[in-house]
Amino acid sequence: MPPSANTTTAETDLHVEEVEVRGHIIDSLIFPKILDCICAGGGSFRIKNISIGQTHSDPSHALVEVRAADEATLARILGQIADHGAVPVAASDCRLEPADVEGVFPEGFYSTTNQRTEIRIAGRWTPVENQEMDCGIVVDAKHGTACCLPMSEVRLGDPIVVGHAGLRVFPEQRARDAEAFAFMGSTVSTEKPKAIAIRAIAHQLFDNRRANTKTAIVGGPAIIHTGSGPHLEQLIRGGYVDLLLAGNALATHDIEQAMFGTSLGAYLDREGLAEAGHEHHLRAINRIRRAGGIRKAVDAGVLRSGVMYECIQHNVDFLLAGSIRDDGPLPDVITDVIEAQRQMRVKLQGVGFCLMIATTLHSIAVGNLLPAWVKVVCVDINPSTAIKLSDRGSFQTAGLVTDVAPFLRALVEEMAVLDSSMATR
Repeated sequence: MPPSANTTTAETDLHVEEVEVRGHIIDSLIFPKILDCICAGGGSFRIKNISIGQTHSDPSHALVEVRAADEATLARILGQIADHGAVPVAASDCRLEPADVEGVFPEGFYSTTNQRTEIRIAGRWTPVENQEMDCGIVVDAKHGTACCLPMSEVRLGDPIVVGHAGLRVFPEQRARDAEAFAFMGSTVSTEKPKAIAIRAIAHQLFDNRRANTKTAIVGGPAIIHTGSGPHLEQLIRGGYVDLLLAGNALATHDIEQAMFGTSLGAYLDREGLAEAGHEHHLRAINRIRRAGGIRKAVDAGVLRSGVMYECIQHNVDFLLAGSIRDDGPLPDVITDVIEAQRQMRVKLQGVGFCLMIATTLHSIAVGNLLPAWVKVVCVDINPSTAIKLSDRGSFQTAGLVTDVAPFLRALVEEMAVLDSSMATR
């Protein structure tokens, strides 16, 4: 491809910066996105050199001259394209400013993405740890390390990265592995072939267990309301779940059905509402509070079945984050949302696959905490849940539009097939 330029403002652009982009930038559409950002930002570009990989495994490289009419426009454009992996050729160290107010970043702080990021400290590129979107970056000068830092965690004097100088981002590129999700990256649609998608999810769960990689489930109360709790219990017993993230509702109605056979007062094994069934969830919460918590209720024989029971019995970690609408809540629920975030960040470390089932707000909350290289599948009857996740930056999310009951039933069946095939080898 010969060098080229857009000429709308090229003649008057006086401020110039050369950037380079490397990797699978053509088939992942990263390079066209960078050029679009330059034009949309009011600048112009000239492709000074480009080398395109000749096979699907070969990386590409491009050297691009970015032009703008003033320094502020150029800086803004460079900041935008940096998030797509465009790095200035004239490398410089990152700029640091100390936090002057508790819980507040310095003005002009670098706002992180969920992509792999490095910063340049004393001439050396350093990986940013605990990668997460919508954070800042704090530097530990003594140890030469850097990590993402939520705004609420900022302490007076923390050295915070400001601007985009000395930063480089490595966008997640299109999976080249034949075993990768065939439906990853496609648009959310009710027409998507569900059997293929569920089979791929089953293989991911199976491979994670075999590789001893953590799998997280983000679950909503619809899992219990639809009578699908036993399917999730089966996945837990099979060792396919390492972490369960949910709210007060899933645990409460799971415990309600274990104690009374109802969810929201409706019988799960037959039609009809239980007499005074609307009280069941409160009575269930009260019994757990009297026992001192879910684990103590299991130990005392107060709770003898259900999803939460299986989590206790099989040492599956769980975190229940509360909301303002919670009844009770259960004593295990973390009602301080900042503390819940803090603990979720810790528990999500090492997760390689996250399956989100029938919960919009909890899915978005967890999606905001995950780095871009963690595979995410969002299963919901409402397409907007997966769309919102992608729109908010969790672009690695694959959406599957279906009801929770047939999904979990089919998933358990696929897991049984995989387990059987493994047993006969």
